[in-house]
Amino acid sequence: MIKFILSIIIILALIGGAVQFVATNESWSLVMNKEAALSSVQNGVITIYEFIEVLISDANKIKGVDLTTK
Repeated sequence: MIKFILSIIIILALIGGAVQFVATNESWSLVMNKEAALSSVQNGVITIYEFIEVLISDANKIKGVDLTTK
């Protein structure tokens, strides 16, 4: 479970642009901006929360639909 949560945090940080690839003639490296990573993760969590909230509110509308077939 911890690996899953950490992978989600890393994916959100990558999407938000918190990790940058820097290449020189001698080496390659990944540089992480801590402030951008925190902001990316927070924005991603808020977006996911709002999406789930909309799904739950839409599920309440479905309760009144009759799905029986004749």
